Amino acid sequence: MNQLLQEQYKRLGISPEVSAFGKKIEASLKQRFEEIDARAEYNQLKVLKAMQDNRVSAECFNTTSGYGYNDLGRDTLEKVYASCFGGEDALVRPQITCGTHALALALMSNLRPGDELLSPVGKPYDTLEEVIGIRPSKGSLAEYGITYRQVDLLADGEFDYEGIRAAINERTHLVTIQRSKGYAPRKTLSVERIGKLIAFIKDIKPDVICMVDNCYGEFVEEREPIEVGADMIVGSLIKNPGGGLAPIGGYIVGKKECVENAAYRLTSPGLGKEVGASLGILQSFYQGLFLAPTVVSGALKGAIFAANIYEKLGFDVVPDGSESRHDIIQAISFHNPDALIAFCEGIQAAAPVDSYVTPEPWAMPGYDSDVIMAAGAFVQGSSIELSADGPIKPPYAVYFQGGLTWYHAKLGILKSLQKLKERKLVNLDALC
Repeated sequence: MNQLLQEQYKRLGISPEVSAFGKKIEASLKQRFEEIDARAEYNQLKVLKAMQDNRVSAECFNTTSGYGYNDLGRDTLEKVYASCFGGEDALVRPQITCGTHALALALMSNLRPGDELLSPVGKPYDTLEEVIGIRPSKGSLAEYGITYRQVDLLADGEFDYEGIRAAINERTHLVTIQRSKGYAPRKTLSVERIGKLIAFIKDIKPDVICMVDNCYGEFVEEREPIEVGADMIVGSLIKNPGGGLAPIGGYIVGKKECVENAAYRLTSPGLGKEVGASLGILQSFYQGLFLAPTVVSGALKGAIFAANIYEKLGFDVVPDGSESRHDIIQAISFHNPDALIAFCEGIQAAAPVDSYVTPEPWAMPGYDSDVIMAAGAFVQGSSIELSADGPIKPPYAVYFQGGLTWYHAKLGILKSLQKLKERKLVNLDALC
């Protein structure tokens, strides 16, 4: 590390020992990083072609208000998303407030009273529990007479195919597949594994809708779940596809009927996709999508760097330091609440926004335990930006993700390590 760079890290509170350890780990990852860059190049070209094929123009960035009739930019953006992700149609709107809202919208619009929802990959992410009605909440699917069934993964993380076969019945109308791990210790699902699961389910019941929660997975691989049989994929624009520029929004891409159902639920029967003003933020949606493959590659490098750092220090990490990647999230189990909190304090201290504040655990809406969240982001809650969070309960695991650039992700990990070192929660002496 050159002298000027070393001095800059020192100004940011990184000790020579932490810098040296990080440099050693980074040097071992050169080939992995080259593979990530090649995948980013492929996905960049895919996004570019989708924009060119759908004739994106400067007029697409014009603002609309009120009803938003004939919004060229909105309608073209949805064609771009459909092309990019392999769907027949897309709904991409600032009126979709977050990933949970997008998922709730997709579920509530494509399920009817008497239908059953099946999760063949275990319990979904915490915020969906109230949407489904696992935890009672006003307006849940359960209140509308929609039942829920789940099949847990086997002990080795594989699908319980026989359990899934037994769970599918005449009322099973929609299967939800969460690609990322959420707050579970399981591995993220690859697109290939998702494809095999969907093929198995469709062989049993061809007309069932297979929906994939694609949050954190976009542009991590060359293929997306629709390309392996998913009827619908759902995600948030303040995660991967927004590229750190989208200030709000969510998307649903898939079969035309599924997307139309969601549009009628988002607005009103009879109106659907025809209304919904873009309010002058479409340029950030387009530009964010254009930058997303590069931004995701930086986040992936940060996740792999974190895995190798903390694995070397003896902590449990999922995925491990050498595994292939299928989302941008890195889980690290500390088995110690103080270490979890120190890690998050380090991530916060590395932020460009609110670096001076100290994150504390609190009772967040939608979660069943106190949660600590570190995110000094330009967009509130944007988890494609450098962020970390975790529930304050065993195994005291932190879920690290994001970083608009590799260099920022790298600093965040070094800062988290610095915090643990200062509190004598790790020992670098034998490893530097």
